[in-house]
Amino acid sequence: MNPKVMLAAAAVLGSLALTPVQATTLRWAAQNDILTLDPHSQNHATTNAILMHAYEGLTRYSAKYEVEPALATKWTYISPTQVRFELRRNVKFHDGSPFTADDVVFTFGRIKQPQGTMQIYVTGINEVKKVDDYTVDLILAAPNPILLRNIIDFRMMSKIWSEKNRTTNVQDYRAKEENFASRNVNGTGPYQILGWVPDQRITMKVNPNWWDKANLGNVTEVVYTPIKSDSTRVAALLAGDVDMLTDLPTQDVAKLRQDPKLKVVDGPEVRTIYIALDQGSDELKYSNVKGKNPFKDKRVREALSIAIDREAIKRNIMRGLSIPAGVMVAPGVNGNSPDIDVAPKPDPDRAKKLLAEAGYPDGFEFQLNCPNNRYVNDEEICQALLSMWAKIGIKNKLIAEPMAQHSLKFQNFDTSAYMLGWGVATYDAQYMLQSLIRTKTTGADGNFNFNKISDAKIDQLVDAMKTEIDIPKRNALIKEALIRTRDEHLLLQLHHQMRPWAMKTGVTTVHRSDDRPEARFTSIK
Repeated sequence: MNPKVMLAAAAVLGSLALTPVQATTLRWAAQNDILTLDPHSQNHATTNAILMHAYEGLTRYSAKYEVEPALATKWTYISPTQVRFELRRNVKFHDGSPFTADDVVFTFGRIKQPQGTMQIYVTGINEVKKVDDYTVDLILAAPNPILLRNIIDFRMMSKIWSEKNRTTNVQDYRAKEENFASRNVNGTGPYQILGWVPDQRITMKVNPNWWDKANLGNVTEVVYTPIKSDSTRVAALLAGDVDMLTDLPTQDVAKLRQDPKLKVVDGPEVRTIYIALDQGSDELKYSNVKGKNPFKDKRVREALSIAIDREAIKRNIMRGLSIPAGVMVAPGVNGNSPDIDVAPKPDPDRAKKLLAEAGYPDGFEFQLNCPNNRYVNDEEICQALLSMWAKIGIKNKLIAEPMAQHSLKFQNFDTSAYMLGWGVATYDAQYMLQSLIRTKTTGADGNFNFNKISDAKIDQLVDAMKTEIDIPKRNALIKEALIRTRDEHLLLQLHHQMRPWAMKTGVTTVHRSDDRPEARFTSIK
């Protein structure tokens, strides 16, 4: 982590530790709602950011993004492929039932179910074996260099509660299924989620029986409100109706900085915004090209990429709050380096030539699906892409929808191209490469590859980096995979997001580069 960021985080923690404890409510707003309350259903950043208040893993991140014990107090490598975790004793779920090894074994079986999208967090784990009530062994397929980071989002559920409420199976979100866990929460974490009214609010209260007494903030209640409209969201902050806003419209950031009643906390986000193109279907959906798929041709993918003016998007739409991307992971993620993260320059003339060489001298048509309430200026960016692509003869129909509907479309392979943003929860590029680029099989491999990329060389590199414990060798594998992803235009990376948060001057919190604010690190005067 950047030493300056670490010092800033330490300074914030110092001020939090001195804050007198008092009952108080944090009113937090952002543009995006969660998708579900089932912790193993959807690998969606907002959903994870809310649920991590209630559900915990064996490990967690400190305020400085160091891995530290959570529901496990200690881990020991019995061998390179057998890791023994000693579980924290006297931990209770919110319903009062005890946390034991049985819950870890149960949760492992549950998170691996194919209808969920969270398998990446247990990648490389073959088995979880109970040693005794407070000890488990993780049996690995091979040495795993990022195991302790991966399992932070391997979040524990109660076996007793799940069986009692017939929710041992993960919600099948794609099939629009609901289960008890998708509407109810029972974790071990610092906050209890009391209720969720979709598109209106999520309410939480502090867990008085939480095992960790070193709660650094004073927030006893949280009310999270998704507000899609930029102007309404900002108006709520200016009127004092919310205390903290973590989705700032770029056009309002300068105004909010100047307001004496507010403060803006800045920081980069480890999230890359990109366009995914269906590269696997024999015929492209929602296109005027029949009998074949233009996106199978690298020249077409490159043409679309170099028709994009990423600097113009940064300047005109993002108001400077983006980093034009050359690779699919942001600065701060292991694998990103300035020498390879160089955004392609726009070249419409070359793009036209590439399309002509590929057999599309007059361009073609396809549909672009975008969220309109998830990423900073998501719909506006998609509209800009349409005008840039029009200059090389590409005609598009834009479908912009809330993230809940957008997710259903691309997860059911019902798109020809779609926008998504990918945050790297593990701060290591394998997480992106294995989820988005590796050929989709079962489990973690390709579990978010909904545009049917299949590249044998990438597969080989990803499979090698999963088990390579020599750090220089592993980083070389990552670099080669990132460069190949870039040069084959397997995804069209647009930019890495910057993420300013605005809050009342009396609010103190730790800015998180994974865009997951934590109430336990938050204090209000």
